[in-house]
Amino acid sequence: MTDTPARVAVIGLGSMGYGMAQALRRAGLDVAGSDVMPDNVARFVAEGGRGAASPAAAVAEAGIVVCVVVNAAQTETVLFGPDGVAAAMPEGSVFVSCATMDPEIARRLASQLEATGRHYLDAPISGGAQRAAQGELTILASGSAAAFSRAKPALDAMAAKLYELGDAAGQGAAFKMINQLLAGVHIAAASEAMAFAARQGLDLRKVYEVITASAGNSWMFENRMPHVLDGDYSPRSAVDIFVKDLGIVQDMARTQKFPVPVAAAALQMFLMASGAGMGRDDDASVARIYAQVTGTALPDGTGSAS
Repeated sequence: MTDTPARVAVIGLGSMGYGMAQALRRAGLDVAGSDVMPDNVARFVAEGGRGAASPAAAVAEAGIVVCVVVNAAQTETVLFGPDGVAAAMPEGSVFVSCATMDPEIARRLASQLEATGRHYLDAPISGGAQRAAQGELTILASGSAAAFSRAKPALDAMAAKLYELGDAAGQGAAFKMINQLLAGVHIAAASEAMAFAARQGLDLRKVYEVITASAGNSWMFENRMPHVLDGDYSPRSAVDIFVKDLGIVQDMARTQKFPVPVAAAALQMFLMASGAGMGRDDDASVARIYAQVTGTALPDGTGSAS
């Protein structure tokens, strides 16, 4: 290879990927960005990054490729689809896969890429867009020692907590799915509780104050319920993300003949919200479904309830 590990390509400049690219730049790395939305690339260039016309162009001289797309299908397209990066990456470079996916798919993609002389790091992320921009993500990674070594400059720049979870792809993905099971259940439970409190006629801001200081609190209650209090469902993390992720949990559980009834119930609530036209809205919109079904008033963003 002729490049150095300090040259990084980021494929996917959405809310998470953009923040990660900026964190990489602040760490002194040479970052090229690519995205299906030209405006995202233009913004990145305007703020000091390098833009690329295609994923293949972005990775041509990169020692590290950070892929921040939505799902396994998009990851596979980035790697092996038309204008895929697998053949364009320098030999010995590392592909850092950040999408949440079924562990079996992560293992397959890793095997395909590693057969070409490139490395694959299974590295799903947790923390949200704000922590991505601050370089304070939690990264749940697994892969070969060579993949970790090659990716280290980028991992150091992007993560406040890096968990090394195994020497082969799939382990990171499996850990992320356990996290997503809990996260989805907690959002659904928090939404149910807040809508139920509204039905009792309780002061919802006081409910938030009491619960966040009590044993019933969860990180998701504390993080998401202010969206309900403000009546603001602009997407920080969309309903359809949990339709996807809890769907993966169901598929994994069915394959392994393992019951996950609580996760299944949560999935139905996200499906109901998505089916009602809220799929791209904030995932706290599950509270709106409870409100609609029961005729309960929630804050509407104007200081009143609707």
